[in-house]
Amino acid sequence: MKNEVNTIWIDLNEELYKFILGKIKDEQTSKDIHQEVFLKVQTKIHQLKHTSKLTSWVYQVTRNTIYDHFRKLNTKNISIDNLDIPEDENDNFDYSKLSNCINQKIENLSSQHREAIILTTFKSYTQKELAQHLKISYSGTKSRVQKAREILKEEIINCPNVASDTTGKLLDFEK
Repeated sequence: MKNEVNTIWIDLNEELYKFILGKIKDEQTSKDIHQEVFLKVQTKIHQLKHTSKLTSWVYQVTRNTIYDHFRKLNTKNISIDNLDIPEDENDNFDYSKLSNCINQKIENLSSQHREAIILTTFKSYTQKELAQHLKISYSGTKSRVQKAREILKEEIINCPNVASDTTGKLLDFEK
C-alpha cells in the first residue's frame, strides 16, 4: 500500500491541490487541507476495497475534507441573498463558460429550488443540514434538491450554446 500512496502523490499531487484551491480560494488553507488529505489517505488506505477505485476514493476523501473545513467555519447563518454567485467567467472556473446561462437559470428557479441549489452546491450544506436549516423533513429536502437539480439541468440543456446527447449528458458548450 505504501507504493500506492507514493503513486497517488506523484499522480494526483498537483491536480488535487488545484482542485482544493478552486474550492477554498485561500492558498495557505488549501495547502493545509492538501496535506491533511494525504495524511488521511495514508492512514485510511487500508479501508479501500477495490484499488480500481483509488482515484475516485482519493477525491471523495478530498471533498469530505473540504466539507469538514467549511463546517468548522460555522458559516451556516448566511442569508442566500448575500451569496456571491460568480457572473464573470474569471471568478469561478467550475462554470466559467456557462456562467451567464447558469446564473440566469438559477435566478429563474422558484425561491425554494434556488435556495436548495445554492446552499447544497455553493455553500456545501449536506441535505441533512439543509433539512435542519429549512425546518422540513430530510426526505422532503432530498426531494426538493433532486427536483431543483432536474429543473436546472433541463434549463441548462436548453441553453442555445449547449450540446447534449439523447440521455441529457452535456457533451459540449460554446463560450
